[in-house]
Amino acid sequence: MSEVPGEASATRAWTTWTTRLLILGIVLAAVNLRPAITSLGALLEEVRDGLGMSGSIAGLLTSVPPLCFAVFGVTAPRLARRFGPGAVVCAGMVAITAGLLIRPYAGGTGGFLAATALALMGIAVSNVLMPVIVKRYFPDRVGSMTGLYSMALAFGTSVAAAATVPLTDALGGHWQPGLAVWAVLPALAVLPWIPFVRNRKAPASTAPYAPRPEDGRSAEKRAEQPPLRITRSRTAWALAVFFGLQATAAYITMGWMAQIFRDSGVSAGTAGLLLAVIMVMGVPLAFVIPRVASRLPHQGPIVVVLGVCGLAGYAGLYFAPVGGAWAWALLLGVSNCAFPLALTMVGMRARTGAGVAQLSAFAQSTGYLISIPGPLLVGVLYQHSGGWGLPIALMSALMVPQIVVGVLAGRDRTVEDEAGR
Repeated sequence: MSEVPGEASATRAWTTWTTRLLILGIVLAAVNLRPAITSLGALLEEVRDGLGMSGSIAGLLTSVPPLCFAVFGVTAPRLARRFGPGAVVCAGMVAITAGLLIRPYAGGTGGFLAATALALMGIAVSNVLMPVIVKRYFPDRVGSMTGLYSMALAFGTSVAAAATVPLTDALGGHWQPGLAVWAVLPALAVLPWIPFVRNRKAPASTAPYAPRPEDGRSAEKRAEQPPLRITRSRTAWALAVFFGLQATAAYITMGWMAQIFRDSGVSAGTAGLLLAVIMVMGVPLAFVIPRVASRLPHQGPIVVVLGVCGLAGYAGLYFAPVGGAWAWALLLGVSNCAFPLALTMVGMRARTGAGVAQLSAFAQSTGYLISIPGPLLVGVLYQHSGGWGLPIALMSALMVPQIVVGVLAGRDRTVEDEAGR
């Protein structure tokens, strides 16, 4: 059957500017998924002094990101079904912009926490929908597209960590404008998503790399299938726990690592650079690791390598925090690349877009719930012990189960095979 002229022109329209705009939107959205957190980590001491926070309250503040990700992330698939993923991500960028603008000037710890939660709500829904959008529009390029937005995410994370202190100094030395300036990036990220607000569902014929109906089922029949019983899948649980443990390490790092270096005798600017080194390692590795992982039947060996780097970094941080600071930052930066690996496995452990949506929401929401106590416990241990020995020991201990469940999550199987319908 010959192609209908209207369909041909629609296909050409989609595969040229629309695809490029979608990729730009994915990249810009990913850049904004962590600066709200790492910019705060770089100025945590100033924020604590300005708002009169204790160590325990500061620990609670560093636990807010995973709490918001768990609470709001689980709503993302439902919102995407109702409004379309493009509209939800666009709204998420708006929420990040508003939260980052408001929080430095909200007045008091309560207002600061509420505005931070608003920004994190936008991050949460975008977090969950990134793998869904990649699986839906780029099913044949899951590894490379996951690597692209993971690299952009790592870039935004590291830039915020490195540039927050210099920007604060350039803006007069006050922490409020030093935090508020990061609202510019999500405001720019809103723009490429505006055309996708009304485009709830791209036709299969016009999606850039849409999966072909090779299984013989119509789209209507696939849509009528009931959701997976995701909690029956051992792989889903392993991936959720792995996601939670790597998130624990990541948010402890983003919230406390600069302070650990500062308390060891490193200047504030250098501590910010060390945190940036940890995060910038994810820029090249976040692109390489998903591509390598997507070509392997079992991702367990990568999990082990990343875990061993983390254990070595924590050991160095305990015994020689200043003398080997740059080496420990490099090792911990490699270990932090468990995040793009987890995202890649989300895309690989389900066969369909609907399965990825369920698995992404389950793994991320459950994982972030698991990660909530970690940053808070670090703050409590630090305040009561008066040093960083016990918190570093906790971080090291958590790396062992992360390796174990990561190996289990990396096995070559899908949640559809395990969960049943």
